[in-house]
Amino acid sequence: MTSTARHRLPPSHPSDSDSSDSDSTSTNTKPLHHTDFSNTIFRSYIEISGLESPDLTKIRSFLTSSRSGALSCLICLERIRPTDPTWSCSSRCFAVFHLLCIQSWARQSSDLSSLRAASRGADDRTSTWNCPKCRIEFPKTLIPKTYTCFCGKLENPPHDPWVLPHSCGEVCNRSLKYDCGHKCLLLCHPGPCPACPKLVKTRCFCGGVEDIKRCGFKDFSCNKTCSKLLDCKAHCCPETCHSGKCPPCKATGVYKCHCGKVKEEKECFQRDFRCEIPCEKLLGCGKHVCNKGCHESECGDCPLQGKRTCPCGKRVYEGMACDVVVPSCGGTCDKKLRCQIHSCPERCHRGDCVETCRIVVTKLCKCGSLKKQVPCYQDVVCERKCQRLRDCGRHACKRRCCDGDCPPCSEICDKKLRCKNHKCPSPCHRGACAPCPVMVTIACFCGETHFEVPCGTEKEQKPPKCSKRCHIPPLCRHKSITKPHKCHYGPCPPCRLICDEEYPCGHKCKLRCHGPIPPPNPEFTLKPKKKKQKFQTETTPGSSCPPCPELVWRSCLGEHVGAERMMVCSNKSKFSCDNYCGNLLPCGNHFCTKTCHTLKIPGSGGEQCEECNLRCQREREPACPHPCPRKCHPGDCPPCKVLIKRSCHCGAMVHVFECLYYNTLSEKQQTAVRSCGGPCHKKLPNCTHLCPEICHTGHCPSPEKCSKKVTVRCGCQTLKKEWSCQQVQATYVNSGRDPKDITKNQFGVGLLPCNSDCKSKVKIDDSDLHLRKPKAPEKKEIEVENHVRKRKRRKDKLQQGHDVSMFEKVVAFLWKLVLVVMIVVGLILMAYFGYKGLLWVNDWMNEVEIQRQRKRYPRI
Repeated sequence: MTSTARHRLPPSHPSDSDSSDSDSTSTNTKPLHHTDFSNTIFRSYIEISGLESPDLTKIRSFLTSSRSGALSCLICLERIRPTDPTWSCSSRCFAVFHLLCIQSWARQSSDLSSLRAASRGADDRTSTWNCPKCRIEFPKTLIPKTYTCFCGKLENPPHDPWVLPHSCGEVCNRSLKYDCGHKCLLLCHPGPCPACPKLVKTRCFCGGVEDIKRCGFKDFSCNKTCSKLLDCKAHCCPETCHSGKCPPCKATGVYKCHCGKVKEEKECFQRDFRCEIPCEKLLGCGKHVCNKGCHESECGDCPLQGKRTCPCGKRVYEGMACDVVVPSCGGTCDKKLRCQIHSCPERCHRGDCVETCRIVVTKLCKCGSLKKQVPCYQDVVCERKCQRLRDCGRHACKRRCCDGDCPPCSEICDKKLRCKNHKCPSPCHRGACAPCPVMVTIACFCGETHFEVPCGTEKEQKPPKCSKRCHIPPLCRHKSITKPHKCHYGPCPPCRLICDEEYPCGHKCKLRCHGPIPPPNPEFTLKPKKKKQKFQTETTPGSSCPPCPELVWRSCLGEHVGAERMMVCSNKSKFSCDNYCGNLLPCGNHFCTKTCHTLKIPGSGGEQCEECNLRCQREREPACPHPCPRKCHPGDCPPCKVLIKRSCHCGAMVHVFECLYYNTLSEKQQTAVRSCGGPCHKKLPNCTHLCPEICHTGHCPSPEKCSKKVTVRCGCQTLKKEWSCQQVQATYVNSGRDPKDITKNQFGVGLLPCNSDCKSKVKIDDSDLHLRKPKAPEKKEIEVENHVRKRKRRKDKLQQGHDVSMFEKVVAFLWKLVLVVMIVVGLILMAYFGYKGLLWVNDWMNEVEIQRQRKRYPRI
């Protein structure tokens, strides 16, 4: 144990790693703190190799899990303490188990193997057991009986806090893989031994380059052309220097077949081929041809020369020519049939015997439950199902006519494994299921320190302690002077320096740093955490600076002189001094009478001064009868846009003008604008005609001088003439009548005297008027006997007036016939499909009853 003392470190060297994490729950001793011992384990290897290999990374994972107490037994899923006897698989997986657990596992597995072999009639001395993880088979004689270190040199290694648990502390000294002749230089360690770091002279795969390489990596490629002679002995390998055999030669050429009749272009490795043309050369007898295919050697002698026998082989003929057909001997053939029990009963014959032996024999089935006479070629199979349990002990064989050699159970076990996360994927078996082979990797946040634990034990583990620095840079303004910290889960520790951040007002924050923090790392959630009490700090990390607490003088809302108060700098609220505002209103004529308030500033908040609600009292220019519609406002009043209506002089139309435009015109211009420009629509006072002048103001000029034509009639309106209106007015005036009193339809009537024609016409008209007088209506006599309802009279009238034709009678008969045929066809279809439906229901009920009987009484 001298080397153990040599690699120990004094206990005065403190470190962040804790070697007693694994057994701190079971012992009350104070944990010992020491430096990481992995460097001392790898020291001798790294001194020679100068670098780390992938195998070293795997061994470091084993050491990390062992140091942190994360080693767990796959069988019992309990932690492996440093004082527990263990056994490690040295074949493939190098997993560590409790010694008692692996002994129990091996005995159960070997007993099941012996029982399975005995049931099949095999030798039970070949029973084996498997490693619970990698499933490597071990013979029964290799069941572990003693507790040894990892390298196997020391039995029952003592627990030493300065040495790796379950290790002897000596150099491993195991033979390295590939049997290079060197030994492992690491201290006794779990896991596989790394590749050999010794320097040796070696050649590349093709043998063209010699170089000095590590013994574990001595096989290398020179990346040049291989140039090895291929199997064809004619070409060299064109590939890059490679391991293993060279590929087939791909050089193309024209090659002959074995018989030389066919030439084909093929690749070099396919040059030895046969054609499909038969040989057909004459044999030595000169009478028969060769029946072989394409071949290289000579055809040989004729097979029919020499001793010849009859087809059954009982009679021998010597000296018979090869072209003479051998006669049959006439005896029984007696050749063995395919059953190898009976002989052919036919006479000596050519060709093959019958394939099937039809001799009736008594046979037993495979299980021996049925005896039956059948032809020899037939096998007897009964319908009995084997009820023996298979090797799993849970399911029956259920093969028909089983011979007792029941096959292994083919169903999947599908039991929940001890990890509670997966199900057993193996075929159904006896005893406990194999442990879950899945390994869960538990790593620190940066991933450089990690170890693997069996599935199901991850909830009881803690993340490994990583000595690497946290790579998350701080985001506060002190990142250049912040003290670095180690890799961790969760948020980074808060900064403890003074914030000293400058406010927009010019003051600086005097609280502890509370600037932005990096996003928190995900918490390690495999193991449930205890709730920690959260103490409220002075400031919350990641929050902005609190409001500025400095005191400053602040003016009132209206910024009045002499109304200032002392207030906190961050308090942006303003106060009112209760005086009048006094600011000039937007109208420019009055002042605000509100109490002191915030002034309205564009782009920011504030209260608007009161609005001036007085009417505008200014006189408009030019003068206008309409007042200004706006409230009191600064500047000139807007031009009057009010629309005024003015009719034309004759009243025919109405003009609409803007007040500003109309009032700026002179009186003459207003008169001209109001004229419609058309004829005057005023009626003359003495006649029924309109004024012929253009639209004008005032009365129409000379109304008595109307020159329009008027139709003048006599009193009976038989005679008529055309006079001028001026002449008609003069006639009315001369007769003492005022033309104004004459209506329009009587204007000009009665001014002409009637003559004799007028009187006769008046008489004719009187006689015509007498004839045109209407007669008095005659009263209809209401017949009492025909007094019936109006609807009934109409119906009777229609029946009397409608005569049915022969065509209509034929159409009505055909419609009735079609209706009867459709009703009969519908009844027939209903009866047919109803009968079919009853048959289908009956069959379905019978099938359901059969299935129910099968479930209740399954066949044996």
